[in-house]
Amino acid sequence: MRPGGQPNMQQIMKQAQKMQQQVAQAQAELAEAELTGTAGGGLVTVTVTGLGEYKSVKIDPKAVDADDVETLEDLVLAAIHNAAEAQRELTEEKMGPATGGLSLPGF
Repeated sequence: MRPGGQPNMQQIMKQAQKMQQQVAQAQAELAEAELTGTAGGGLVTVTVTGLGEYKSVKIDPKAVDADDVETLEDLVLAAIHNAAEAQRELTEEKMGPATGGLSLPGF
């Protein structure tokens, strides 16, 4: 603070610029990251990027039973939820330091 309680605008701008660079770096790291979610002991695997883009779904043939499609559906959904949770945790890890704990829309 300057005399009279006025904030130093140059310092504020430097901090904002640094934060912007850290956010950009974190976003780049998230875009490169691939996380997996699994269910059924690995019978279903879902791969997602750190930005939440789903890349693939792998289903072990042992999980396919024409008489029990519901179980396979549940396994796929569980793997998606598992991957989404891993993506959320990585986002918090990467973006938290960059934003100083602020919650940014979309992250």
